[in-house]
Amino acid sequence: MFGLGTPELIWIFLILLLLFGATKLPAIGKAIGKTISEFKKGMREIEEPGKEEKKEEEKPKDKK
Repeated sequence: MFGLGTPELIWIFLILLLLFGATKLPAIGKAIGKTISEFKKGMREIEEPGKEEKKEEEKPKDKK
């Protein structure tokens, strides 16, 4: 995970705790989680049209 070990993550958490306080950390975590889920949803929506186009190309065409 980007070369971050447990000690580094603990230091980052402690610095965030000092900067924002214990009351705001859950709200910040929730906002980050929503942002990540919206980003993933958008990426899936972008990828889906490409998949449909590939499926249409793979279908055998009727020979008449």
